[in-house]
Amino acid sequence: MCGRYGASWGVDDLVAEFDLDSVDVPVSERLEADYNVAPTKPVYAVVTRRGRDEPAEAEATRRLATLRWGLVPFWAKDPKIGARMINARIETAAEKPAFREAFAKRRCLLPADGYYEWYTPTDGAAKKQPFFIRRRGGGVLAMAGLYEFWRDPTKDRDDPDAWWRTCTVITTTASDAIGEIHDRQPMFVEPGAWADWLSPEQSDPDALRGLLVPSPGDGLEAYPVSTAVNNHRNNGPELVVPLEHAEPQTLF
Repeated sequence: MCGRYGASWGVDDLVAEFDLDSVDVPVSERLEADYNVAPTKPVYAVVTRRGRDEPAEAEATRRLATLRWGLVPFWAKDPKIGARMINARIETAAEKPAFREAFAKRRCLLPADGYYEWYTPTDGAAKKQPFFIRRRGGGVLAMAGLYEFWRDPTKDRDDPDAWWRTCTVITTTASDAIGEIHDRQPMFVEPGAWADWLSPEQSDPDALRGLLVPSPGDGLEAYPVSTAVNNHRNNGPELVVPLEHAEPQTLF
């Protein structure tokens, strides 16, 4: 966990939802709705930072950016490590070398419709059943994330392609309800805590951990979906449609 999620919100909706000051994504590079976001894909992220060409004294502002899912630490020798860094455990993120600096300085929000988890049946059934877990009644979820910059040493520093911008989802032990599906779940940030979580000036680990919650204020619901989501090549709104006769189960 978290290994797949859905993200169908467009740029205009995200600008309004997160009260963004700017969009650092050229029109030609804007993402299509994605109902099967998998590791290494580009994803939208909300960050608070200065623009690349702005002077050091410029004020950091809230921006929409694209990041690659799977954090590559700045010290990594091989960027392939990112495929194994899609999650950061809240229990160790502030201390673990791969995430420590990002936790202190580079935090983000990862907008999601919801996320997928696979339940292993206890009756001996061979196939795991995917579930989609979302905000009860729908709406955006702001998953807590970290982001990092990695430079390709084979390219010139001024080459835009020399820089990888990557991210990870912060996770925690699942509650009793979600824990029946999977033992880990994402951490979320509620709107009232967005500014503090994103602030580059905030670096106290205890204060930061206090901003995170395992469930949004109006709770989560889960329902089984088609095993078509198992193949990362499959995409479309049909992936989040409940299986016939399956009612959403309120988790919180």
